[in-house]
Amino acid sequence: MTDSPRPRDPRTALVDRWRDTLLAARSGAPGPDPLPYAENLLNRWDEPQRRYHTTAHLTAVLDRIDTLASCAADVHAVRLAAWFHDAVYRPDRTENEERSAALAERALPEAGVGEAVTAEVARLVRLTVTHDPAEGDGNGEVLCDADLAVLAGSPQEYAAYAAQVREEYGFVPDEAFRAGRADVLRQLLALPRLFRTPHGAEEWEARARHNLATELELLGSPSDPR
Repeated sequence: MTDSPRPRDPRTALVDRWRDTLLAARSGAPGPDPLPYAENLLNRWDEPQRRYHTTAHLTAVLDRIDTLASCAADVHAVRLAAWFHDAVYRPDRTENEERSAALAERALPEAGVGEAVTAEVARLVRLTVTHDPAEGDGNGEVLCDADLAVLAGSPQEYAAYAAQVREEYGFVPDEAFRAGRADVLRQLLALPRLFRTPHGAEEWEARARHNLATELELLGSPSDPR
């Protein structure tokens, strides 16, 4: 009887995914070793101030992009955008997406990625400010749906997500956090559609809206965004 294969370390698995994506995005162009870029990004995702925006979130987003890949015009750009979309994350700052996009604009050309793909990655990262892609923006729809899919978890999964978000904002007093979080939930509920891909609309939309409305109610606010 042979031993079953040992599961790969999650960090090693992410390094492999980064290498494969970067090499594909280069389209055969030469470039430096992908490993140092993976290590730099993973060290960012492992920073101590993070509770939700961790490598577990990155892995989940990449997995969902795999599910939605057929809807993207350039899935390699979308995957790179997932790596960078929360690469800079400080919960006490408001310019995280812009700084993350700027990091992509610096790092990707150095890593051998062409100008057009780099520009698309930066655009997608900036799109996560609103999660509101334009009609027909397949790349944006895939990234935003993958990022928001956490909202459609089971009640237990959603409660764990909400608790992690609260931990990241532990420096904010309870009353101020409840008010700010309620505003975020209302903005999401006010979107005509949370999910733009066919899979997201069918599988995630109803559960996500139920979870958002439930959290808003628990915060002591009305669930109707209008």
